[in-house]
Amino acid sequence: MLIRRAVPRTGWRPLGQSEAAGATFNMDRTERFYKIELLLRSRGCVSFDALQRELDVSAATLKRDLQYLRDRLSAPIVYDRFDNGYRFDAESAGIKGGRQELPGMWFSEKEIHALLTMHQLMAGLDDDGVLSRHLAPMMDKLQGMLGADESEARELMRRVKVISTARRRVPSRHFELLGSALVQRKRVWLRYFKRSDRSTSEREVSPQRLVNYRNTWYLDAWCHSSEGLRRFALDAVQEAKPLDSKARHVAVKELEADLDAGYGIYGGGGAKVKWATLLFNAEAAQWVANEEWHAGQKTRWVPDGRYELQVPYSDPTELAMDILRHGDTVEVVGDKALVASIAARLKKASGLYA
Repeated sequence: MLIRRAVPRTGWRPLGQSEAAGATFNMDRTERFYKIELLLRSRGCVSFDALQRELDVSAATLKRDLQYLRDRLSAPIVYDRFDNGYRFDAESAGIKGGRQELPGMWFSEKEIHALLTMHQLMAGLDDDGVLSRHLAPMMDKLQGMLGADESEARELMRRVKVISTARRRVPSRHFELLGSALVQRKRVWLRYFKRSDRSTSEREVSPQRLVNYRNTWYLDAWCHSSEGLRRFALDAVQEAKPLDSKARHVAVKELEADLDAGYGIYGGGGAKVKWATLLFNAEAAQWVANEEWHAGQKTRWVPDGRYELQVPYSDPTELAMDILRHGDTVEVVGDKALVASIAARLKKASGLYA
């Protein structure tokens, strides 16, 4: 919700451009913002001296914080001369029922930079910038919290680069439609292309979750045709139409248990989960030891410097591709079916270069 800037002002001098740009923004300042909001909300009107004692900062720092909150974040904080303190201006904020609080969400500086990185990632989803337009108000607020003006923000975005390989482009109209249906808890009609058998089907689904996996978006949904949870690649959705009927609700725990139990994007579907044991040589271990292949993985270092990684899987398709990616630096042990499958694919690949 956008909140108008409070009208009453103190006689403090506005921060100069160089001061704002050179100010230090860290976790301590974010915590102070939280505390100012808590004090004003719980006590109603708080004197400058009381705020300074509670925050344990200098008078100059507190003045800068208060002015920053009002000028850059549009917080409805006003000085009450009668009570000699600061409070929220309910009338200026348009607050009903006495509820008074600072607008917006609060993040640490690292989190804000992560969100700016997310913005660049999201902006690259489509060419017409549908998502970017939706995110613009939030990004303006984030840039304000960083203390960056428009030119600084543009420079920052040029200095943050997200490199995506083998990214599949998703028609933005489907992403927006499915995202809206997910939020509104509405069903959707899909025409979907299944790559495995090159077939096209029409089905009615209840969206449950959007998943971004390896730079590609997927929709987790309850499929009313097959009466079960399914995962759909958005780039394989040929057509989508919103429906008026209410979506079926599926608990997040049920989603995770069904679709996230095994390895990768093919990790669910109700199939039995097995465990693969991968043994990496000492050279590859230096990199693999810092990777998470699955949230439930098990790992250990072997005395000779090798690294053992155990991951659950139900469908070996994606796991096999990742094993093959490591070539002769990894060995599959224990799982005879998986060993035979990897061996056969390596033999076939070798035949292409004979």
